Amino acid sequence: SCKNSLKLFFLSRNIKCLIFFSLCLGLVFLSGFFHMKNRNNVILESHEELLPCRAKTNVMFLKTHKTASSTILNIMFRFAERYNLTVALPANELVHLGYPKTFLAQFVEEFQTIGQNYNIMCNHLRFNLLEVQKVMAANTFYFSILRNPIPLLESSYVYYKDDVPAFKISKDVNEYLASPTKYYRPADYKQNMYARNIMWFDFGYDNNAEDNKKYIQMVLKEIEQNFHLILIADYFDESMILLKHTLCWDLDDVIYFKLNSRSQDTVQILTPESKERVKVWCSLDWELYLHFNQSFWRRIEETIGLKELENEVNHLRRRQKMLMEICLLNQEAVGKDHINNKALLPYQSGAANILGYNLKQDLDNRTLKTCQKMVMPELQYMSYLYAVQHPNKKRKQLGLP
Repeated sequence: SCKNSLKLFFLSRNIKCLIFFSLCLGLVFLSGFFHMKNRNNVILESHEELLPCRAKTNVMFLKTHKTASSTILNIMFRFAERYNLTVALPANELVHLGYPKTFLAQFVEEFQTIGQNYNIMCNHLRFNLLEVQKVMAANTFYFSILRNPIPLLESSYVYYKDDVPAFKISKDVNEYLASPTKYYRPADYKQNMYARNIMWFDFGYDNNAEDNKKYIQMVLKEIEQNFHLILIADYFDESMILLKHTLCWDLDDVIYFKLNSRSQDTVQILTPESKERVKVWCSLDWELYLHFNQSFWRRIEETIGLKELENEVNHLRRRQKMLMEICLLNQEAVGKDHINNKALLPYQSGAANILGYNLKQDLDNRTLKTCQKMVMPELQYMSYLYAVQHPNKKRKQLGLP
């Protein structure tokens, strides 16, 4: 009886040990299973991060005025050539897509034939989403660029001095801003849009609208819905890096030489009072700029990060400097009177002296072509692409060399 009790005790103890051992083994197995599961997730995430993204090739750029947008147009044209893409170019004798009229699909050359098969749209137009959607594919990426309205208005004043009624009859930009209603007539909006809230106008809205908080918020929300990205001209290199990341383009796709800039001697210095008056006179543009300047930096912090941004901007500038050393005779832009090849002379407007470039003479053919495209002014490049895309059409008469 005592022996049997002892046997039962050891048997019970062994069973308990066996159960305990099995439980431990099970926990070890489960631990290993979850460890492997997590490890696989990490590998998967890392693998996804390492996968190259696919470059976006259906892109609509709303080209706003006096915002470094001519430089972006050159970037877009070069990208279109590199990938043999179709550009939505102005029809017939047009040099812009109907501007300042609100955009219609019929302003695009051969729209009736080509339909929604254009890849790139980037010439000046006054934005009209429904009509743009008739031309561009459903998966098109929309972006634009804004600039601080204070330097923008000064630039606009000098550039359009001879064309805008409100500018013509004022002595200088400070006199104009001292009493803009003395010179500005809202009814002449097709000539005067450059004189007030020009960016608001380019986005398709009434640049003479009342500064109403509810209305402004409605417009800002609508622009956010229509555009995937808004860049800031005051931070142009940072904008190019953000554009590169967002479109999954190469660095060389966003390398640029600054185009359509003017000589410093044509810049009019705004008084402190004039700067404050711009914020009031162009209050719609001011609100537009403040809103998207904030979202621009928020987007950078959420995607690239400020440290990586700094590294990539430096890389862009080194690459740009290298290309300038390869391509340019003077390694900088020169005044209109010093441009040797008149075929590369930019369109001159108002009181501005629009700068251009001289290329080195001893470049091989391949390098020469690359350099020529980088310095080619907007109208000449548009005319060239038009001749390539529509060889059976009459060439555009630009009145330029």
